[in-house]
Amino acid sequence: MRRAEPELAPPPAASQVPAVRLSNVSKVHPGGVRALDDVSLSVDPGSFLAVTGASGSGKSTLMQCAAGLDLPTQGAVFIDGRDITTMDETARTKLRRTSVGFVFQSYNLIPSLTVGENITLPLRLAGQPPDREWVRELVERVGLGGRTSHRPGELSGGQQQRAAIVRALVARPAVVFADEPTGALDLGSAHDVLGLLRGLVDEVGQTVVMVTHDPTAAAWADRALIMCDGRIVNDLDAPGADVLAGRLVAVSAR
Repeated sequence: MRRAEPELAPPPAASQVPAVRLSNVSKVHPGGVRALDDVSLSVDPGSFLAVTGASGSGKSTLMQCAAGLDLPTQGAVFIDGRDITTMDETARTKLRRTSVGFVFQSYNLIPSLTVGENITLPLRLAGQPPDREWVRELVERVGLGGRTSHRPGELSGGQQQRAAIVRALVARPAVVFADEPTGALDLGSAHDVLGLLRGLVDEVGQTVVMVTHDPTAAAWADRALIMCDGRIVNDLDAPGADVLAGRLVAVSAR
């Protein structure tokens, strides 16, 4: 008989402040290359947003600016109501440690640390003690119970990505940014990871912003943006994979 998944804390009360907001954001790289062109965007708390588009469309730059990893050339970026474009790098770093979680295609786990040590690393860097019960619930939720003493190299790719998701959630961030989180996984592991992200949105009220080139992955989201030439050209609610694939083909044919 399948063991019941542990129940996590109920979703927090709905906030009136967007989890992420971009206001007229542009990003111009050296040489005049405009990676983002006057983009405005608001992400509701407790929602799952996918950002997709062809290579060079601006989706990765959008995520980097929205997450405070890079600064826009113009415009403002707000995370949980705080304008990160007015902060210095020290303040932005502190905010990312407490209010932003990251999941990357390459997992970015430290090989010399155990899974448990990797999971709690963001809190240790922020000088905060981990909530042991919250960590335990997350670990059980993603199916890594009994694996926290292992090194990352002893886990499969799917298990490593699940550990990375727990690490992203351990500080209870306002938003988790996932950059091609299934890009290095087989089909079954990718399905499990996307189902896990979907469940965290539905059951815990976690806000997730995912960048992906895959319309099948983007279809797990509540809302999907299609980007082209640094602009949002389609904004779709609950789109199916077929619809997204068709829109992506149409955009690339412009």
